[in-house]
Amino acid sequence: MIKHVIVIKFKEGVTDEEKSRLEEMLGRLPSLIKEIKGFLFGRDVLRYERSYDFALVSDFDDLEALKKYKIHPEHVKVLQYVQTIAEQIIAVDFEY
Repeated sequence: MIKHVIVIKFKEGVTDEEKSRLEEMLGRLPSLIKEIKGFLFGRDVLRYERSYDFALVSDFDDLEALKKYKIHPEHVKVLQYVQTIAEQIIAVDFEY
């Protein structure tokens, strides 16, 4: 299995509506992309200065499934939106 972890720092001034739009877009992905085996996301609740603002943790059977997810048109739409509201995006993928 592959664990795909993303953390996002939003740009200054990103609104709650923009964050909610991201959550709505992400929430649709598991029903549209069969390669997704697990999918959790949410806003940071502690808000420490060192904290990131948002995280996504997802699971895939293998690297091939993750690659299919990354190029899926619905994922690409979400990524394009994220790039408009994110100051920084960090990703890590690991086998477990």
